[in-house]
Amino acid sequence: MSKIYLISPPKIDLKNFSPRLEKALKAGLVPVFQLRLKDYEKSEITKIACELKKICEANNCLFLLNDFLEIALDIGASGVHLGAEDGLISEARKKSPKNFVIGASCYDSRHLAMEAGEQGADYISFGAFFQSKTKISRGKPNIEILEWANELLDLPIAAIGGITDQNCSSLVKAGADFLCVISYIWDHELEEDAAIKNLSEAITLNHL
Repeated sequence: MSKIYLISPPKIDLKNFSPRLEKALKAGLVPVFQLRLKDYEKSEITKIACELKKICEANNCLFLLNDFLEIALDIGASGVHLGAEDGLISEARKKSPKNFVIGASCYDSRHLAMEAGEQGADYISFGAFFQSKTKISRGKPNIEILEWANELLDLPIAAIGGITDQNCSSLVKAGADFLCVISYIWDHELEEDAAIKNLSEAITLNHL
């Protein structure tokens, strides 16, 4: 059954965001959290990452850092997520300890997905499947790419891009292992824990 993969908003005020993350994770329904900060100094990313990593560890949630491999290794993060311009997966694998998780963005590309698997990625992501409020997507895959990846690749698959409790059905039924959410949680009218529960219930209802 699909699991919830939570990604940070693009802007974070640590004092205000920390309790929000705690609330989102407290029900135990989020196994993975990714910190994705593109427009911050490395020193600030390191500071934020160290604090949020503690919250994730206290809630049995993997803490992944987007892009910054060296910071992820230095602070003992669970892993890193790499985009197409963030360096070779094979090089990241050589630098990383055995259980370090490496994820790869594949957008709408089957070629990138196969390449990621060959280079040692632990999971791959496709998207954006729906209109995203958070970022401009490089790809607009159709649902068949999830079915293709499930058949040909022995890797967990994450789906990203505008996912909500109202539109996740096709992704769940196509076999996405993870549903990545950003604005659905952080911009929701409900509290973070309630929004997480809504999505979790929708996943359960649509699970084959």
